[in-house]
Amino acid sequence: MRPARSRTGIPRIRSPSVALSKNEKIELLRQVPLFSACTKRELIEVALVADEREADLGEDLTAEGRAGREFFVLTEGHVAVRRKGRKLAELGPGDWFGEIALMTFKPRSATVTATSHVRLLVISDRSFRYVVETTPRIALRVLANVAQRLEREPI
Repeated sequence: MRPARSRTGIPRIRSPSVALSKNEKIELLRQVPLFSACTKRELIEVALVADEREADLGEDLTAEGRAGREFFVLTEGHVAVRRKGRKLAELGPGDWFGEIALMTFKPRSATVTATSHVRLLVISDRSFRYVVETTPRIALRVLANVAQRLEREPI
């Protein structure tokens, strides 16, 4: 049975059978470098808008050139990042992706494919903007981390 597809042609990512509690989400987010400088209150704001999802081996989570409407934080499993078919990176628990398309409204710069069963926290563009607008310090922390990442890995 093939997974249901979204409007963008990417398989819809399933909700897990056992959801994380708010405190578990906060602890996972605290370990992600992107959010490591956030206060507990800021982490609560992010955790409240983060949905947990699962994907199977071989499922594309993003597609290069397609619109991006989500930001992902890996909580379990691994993914491969490819641009023009060339593997750029392998990401694992605690890594994140999708923030560039989310913040710039430009198409995805790479395809990200699950190389194992994965669990993720997913934050939609609308939820991300809400958190950034209501908690401006998060925006500054996220921008600083994105700038550091871009210095290391230009898009």
